[in-house]
Amino acid sequence: MSKSSGQGMSNSGLPQFLIGSEGGESRELDDKDMRNISGPYREDEEEDQAEGQIVVGICSMMKKSNSKPMTEIMERLCKFEYITVVIFSEEVILNEPVEKWPVCDCLISFHSKGFPLDKAVGYAKLRKPLLINDLNMQYFIQDRREVYRILQEEGIDLPRYAVLNRDPDRPEECNLVESEDHVEVNGEVFHKPFVEKPVSAEDHNVYIYYPTSAGGGSQRLFRKIGSRSSVYSPESTVRKTGSYIYEEFMPTDGTDVKVYTVGPDYAHAEARKSPALDGKVERDSEGKEIRYPVMLTAMEKLVARKVCLAFKQTVCGFDLLRANGHSFVCDVNGFSFVKNSMKYYDDCAKVLGNMVMRELAPQFHIPWSIPMEAEDIPIVPTTSGTMMELRCVIAVIRHGDRTPKQKMKMEVRNALFFELFEKYGGYKSGKLKLKKPKQLQEVLDIARQLLAELVLHNDCEIEEKKSKLEQLKTVLEMYGHFSGINRKVQLTYLPNGQPKASSEEEDSLKEGPSLLLVLKWGGELTPAGRVQAEELGRAFRCMYPGGQGDYAGFPGCGLLRLHSTYRHDLKIYASDEGRVQMTAAAFAKGLLALEGELTPILVQMVKSANMNGLLDSDSDSLTDGQQRVKARLHEIMQKNKDFSEEDYNKLAPTGSPSLVNSMRVIVNPVKTCDHVHTLIKSLTCQICKRLEDPKSADLQLYHSETLELMLQRWSKLERDFRMKNCRYDISKIPDIYDCVKYDTQHNSSLSLEDTLELFRLSRALADIIIPQEYGITKAEKLDIASAYCLPLVKKIQLDLQRTHEDEAVNKLHPLWFRYSRGVMSPGRHVRTRLYFTSESHVHSLLSIFRYGGLLDEQKDEQWKQAMDYLSAVTELNYMTQIVIMLYEDNKKDPSSEERFHVELHFSPGVKGCKDEDNAPMGFGFRPASSENHEKQTNQGSLEDLSQDEPDRAVLTEPINIQRKSPLIRNRKAGSMEALSESNTSSRGLAYRILPSSSRQSPEIKPSGLELLSMPPVKRFSVSYARHPTNGFEGCSLVPSIYPLETLHNSLSLKQVDEFLTALCKNGSQAQFKRLKSLSAMFESHSQPSIDVDSQETPVSTPVQPNQPAAKPIWYTGDPSSTVSSAGPSSPSVAESSSNFGFNTE
Repeated sequence: MSKSSGQGMSNSGLPQFLIGSEGGESRELDDKDMRNISGPYREDEEEDQAEGQIVVGICSMMKKSNSKPMTEIMERLCKFEYITVVIFSEEVILNEPVEKWPVCDCLISFHSKGFPLDKAVGYAKLRKPLLINDLNMQYFIQDRREVYRILQEEGIDLPRYAVLNRDPDRPEECNLVESEDHVEVNGEVFHKPFVEKPVSAEDHNVYIYYPTSAGGGSQRLFRKIGSRSSVYSPESTVRKTGSYIYEEFMPTDGTDVKVYTVGPDYAHAEARKSPALDGKVERDSEGKEIRYPVMLTAMEKLVARKVCLAFKQTVCGFDLLRANGHSFVCDVNGFSFVKNSMKYYDDCAKVLGNMVMRELAPQFHIPWSIPMEAEDIPIVPTTSGTMMELRCVIAVIRHGDRTPKQKMKMEVRNALFFELFEKYGGYKSGKLKLKKPKQLQEVLDIARQLLAELVLHNDCEIEEKKSKLEQLKTVLEMYGHFSGINRKVQLTYLPNGQPKASSEEEDSLKEGPSLLLVLKWGGELTPAGRVQAEELGRAFRCMYPGGQGDYAGFPGCGLLRLHSTYRHDLKIYASDEGRVQMTAAAFAKGLLALEGELTPILVQMVKSANMNGLLDSDSDSLTDGQQRVKARLHEIMQKNKDFSEEDYNKLAPTGSPSLVNSMRVIVNPVKTCDHVHTLIKSLTCQICKRLEDPKSADLQLYHSETLELMLQRWSKLERDFRMKNCRYDISKIPDIYDCVKYDTQHNSSLSLEDTLELFRLSRALADIIIPQEYGITKAEKLDIASAYCLPLVKKIQLDLQRTHEDEAVNKLHPLWFRYSRGVMSPGRHVRTRLYFTSESHVHSLLSIFRYGGLLDEQKDEQWKQAMDYLSAVTELNYMTQIVIMLYEDNKKDPSSEERFHVELHFSPGVKGCKDEDNAPMGFGFRPASSENHEKQTNQGSLEDLSQDEPDRAVLTEPINIQRKSPLIRNRKAGSMEALSESNTSSRGLAYRILPSSSRQSPEIKPSGLELLSMPPVKRFSVSYARHPTNGFEGCSLVPSIYPLETLHNSLSLKQVDEFLTALCKNGSQAQFKRLKSLSAMFESHSQPSIDVDSQETPVSTPVQPNQPAAKPIWYTGDPSSTVSSAGPSSPSVAESSSNFGFNTE
């Protein structure tokens, strides 16, 4: 027997794991030593095997015995000098008694469909062979209830679960109570999303149920059929026949890990796309499901050992879910081999052969011992050269195109509202948000009850409140059902009532506490918004290294390979607004080339719960600073005279060109408001006339809106904009602009008169009101911005610092070179954090970068140009992006400031109507700055995209297409656009990527470790996208998105970190004062949940775990290529220096 066939052993006697992966070629082996016994065993059969041979019997269904993995492993097993393999034929197994089965010394037998396990157990009792996999335990593996029981007894983490047994003999185990968004199983409550599994492990029809807030419905998983492994269904109710396990859904970021053990000391792990994500099975060119080996953590290796021993299955497969920094076992499959890994076949044969020889060699008097050999893991080469390596991408993105938001405020004092406020814990923070169907139903019941009482007691003093209650009732009764995506009620505690009559509430002030009720509806993501987000996600791939091999010819395919090989550490966060969450899901769909409905993607990929204000803000609860700013805005905009020089100084002290230009358009604010109000009245009259026209009665507008609904929103604006005292409610200007922008974009087929003039004037007013609501002076802008997005700033700082992770994350196995080719370093990991939010956070974050003192524009020419560009931007439209990219230069000293390099990019989002002529031009994406002009050839980290074929769809300029016909969108409209320039300027070179008729041959591709330099790219944009618009009248184009512009491309990490630290320190002190006043406001009711005392210490820079404080934060002791920051999840570390409870991931 060859010594090379032995398995390495640990001298310490501790379990040693060998992780299998692609490393060797298949050897040409004959099967002369394999004996296929096709008939029953005969006692008088001539013995033709050499004396002292150990017979290993394979007893399973023929489909399994003849499979490629089994054949490959048995061929290798036969290379052991003293081992002979015997395969039991299926005919003998099924038809012959066990006494006539072939005799063997060691038995590999396992259950599959149609296999007579009872007979195999009888054979084992009769012949008493060495069992590789215990047969009696295989009965338990067929019942998920028993599997979970054993896992629990062994102390192995598994999802929280409950069993529903529909057994007439055990009625106490069949208590199921189903509600809209949860089920209660034998007293255990499972909120959606939850998983429903049949108790039989042979039944693969596993269902995942989604909450109504994510769109409802369910994902139905099944055993793979062709390229499908699951399908989305609108059905939301659980199955009513059969017994099931209900378990908590674990968010795994779209991947499953399958682990294969060969004995307790060996485990091979592979990742695959979760079947619950979009149901499409990823297959390679040979039609095999794509899987990528990953490294197990020390804790996961221990779990593998426990599973192997607990179920007494030497060869055993099980499923791991990596979620929230932990690993959970969710299924144990029993006997399973890895497919298509020669290295695994070698390893498996070694382990099994050594196991058989160790146990049986003494009985056969065979001289044998396990040869010792060193574990052979090659060193991964590190990146060298002048190219910088992309380490981290952080993007803050506004949601996509939506229907007009509508809002109604009313002050309430009725005891029923206070009871509701207390019931749901409103006194803990002074605010309450009600979105769940049950909660909205309670608000509707109160409104109905109060209206009934008002009919009996007609009191003129509350006549206006009656109209508000009627509106509350009408809106809550819309659609016929509740969904948190399109309606919500907010209640805010006012200890002394309204401080000042609002524009809508002009009743006399009353003493005592009250609640401000704000009803919001509309604001849903439109089909155009979904397309915008998906196309931007697709285009975002282009910021990552390009790809070769199976991905060649597809822009941004490097990102797909990074993600699928677990070298992309992606987290997507969204605020709790439905439109924001759906935008995030659509973006993820484009970014990762997913298919199907958004609901499964939203549930698995997007994090939106328990983020403690990271991306949410209550715009109706303004800070003192905002109240003062709004009051000044109202004062200036209520003057019935032309803007004076003093007004220009008051309203635009920063001298912003966009503000000054808007003031010049307006001239006299009151007269402009008069004109706007007149235009709105004209619009409502035109809509009324259309309604009277029989031809237009059933006209359906964009996104299924009717003329009646369109009239409702315009009539409300007409009533609310001009108040009873004939003054104008300036706070309604953003809503007016919102509505006219929507109708100009999506309902232009109505050809309503004067809409463009209304659009022009309302836009000029909105361009003043919207940005100035976030502060008029620089100091006010910074103060208000800190109040909105201090948690987000802290999180961004953590993201930049934590570019190196511990072992608790997923790493690509270092031997797996086949999938590492074409990337700068096989061990490289890129960390991506995407934050989807609303306009307030985007305005605030941009204010922090503009006015927080990051750079001195008097001393830095590039920053001055960037500030001039931002001042000319009039609107932060849908899909506005602020992007931060972190690079590492491995040639620089680890402690040098030049080691890490930060770039800041910005796009104002989608292009508005009539924007093409007056849009401000930036300086392109990643241009060479004056400071580093000489280094411009080393600016990029992208591989030379000109080597790759672009989209097969022809790249064209935006074109005008008539709006009325339904449009078919190109297969892939996102592109990396690089505009050619005739000369080499300070902006650097640029190239246009041209489509080619054929794919480049692999021979001319650069090798995997070769470093390429790419000239700066001029534009990163999404071309015009066309989409099907549900086939009804009122179709519209999806506007293209402005390209990313670079604000600065030569910042150091130290520079950015010190800037963010100073901001957090100042912001925390200001926030502490606000929290003190907040707690005093309602402390008589209950203690607030915010720990105010813990806020007294100013927030310092969080220090990375295990990092000596004496070293600078940008220091790293290891080469980046050998340190991983990848993986769907890593442990949630509660940073001691952070006062916010969000996950630091």
